[in-house]
Amino acid sequence: MDERRPAQDPMRNRLKETRESMLMSKTELAKQADVSPITISRIERGLPCRLETQRKILLALGMQLADKPKLFKD
Repeated sequence: MDERRPAQDPMRNRLKETRESMLMSKTELAKQADVSPITISRIERGLPCRLETQRKILLALGMQLADKPKLFKD
């Protein structure tokens, strides 16, 4: 295993499932959340992200901040 790359955990969040259920592309979500499409891809692969990024994504998806546990596991 390559120790230079953080472990990826696809069960860390439900972003991809939620985004796809809303028929939204990665690019569209990234634009609405003011983050890069690469950031969305990394999060969907289970890599960690900052709380501020989580907040932006929740709001871009039309969710409340209280919905964070439904989308992101800590």
